[in-house]
Amino acid sequence: LKVMTDAVRRGRILGEATNAARDLVDNCGNTLTPTELARRARAMARAARVRCAVLGPRQLGRLGAGGLLGVARGSQESPRLIVLTYDGRRGGPHLGLVGKGVTFDSGGISIKPAENMEAMKGDMAGAAAAIAAICAIARLNLPLRVTAVIPATENLPSGSALKPGDILRAMSGKTIEVINTDAEGRLILADALAYARKRQVTHLVDAAT
Repeated sequence: LKVMTDAVRRGRILGEATNAARDLVDNCGNTLTPTELARRARAMARAARVRCAVLGPRQLGRLGAGGLLGVARGSQESPRLIVLTYDGRRGGPHLGLVGKGVTFDSGGISIKPAENMEAMKGDMAGAAAAIAAICAIARLNLPLRVTAVIPATENLPSGSALKPGDILRAMSGKTIEVINTDAEGRLILADALAYARKRQVTHLVDAAT
């Protein structure tokens, strides 16, 4: 009976995590802004007893997150770096989950074709998966140390937007020449991966769309 009860509980937690990720992806860009994604991540983390920290533009500037801040330049919505932490054991491997959180991706100055652009509200699916995964790991009480890092922003064209040919300095200290502003994922993930390394993760998994 205990085996069956445990299996049902595990299945329910995994099913609820899958649905939570899908619900996030289904939201439209005008409601699920970077700030709102951070708010929902915090609420999900609180329910799962996962620690959550949210870094805003000032903190990102101090960290030298030029990739994330560069992509965010074209939007009126300010970016966020969401950091979720679960300590299910002391010592041993430390898993890092990094999820792309572009809450709407127009392509920026290198704008996408209008056809099917509405689907770009889902360019934060990697973020949704990482948030749901760490919450499921915590609810299952798995003996793991996990840190999830979510760079959240919009990628839009405007007078202040990133331009092809611009050069950014990422959190790692490396410089990046931007050729196509629709390659924004690698810019924000570079900073998130560098931040995860600062948290001394031993294994890294990153997810985009």
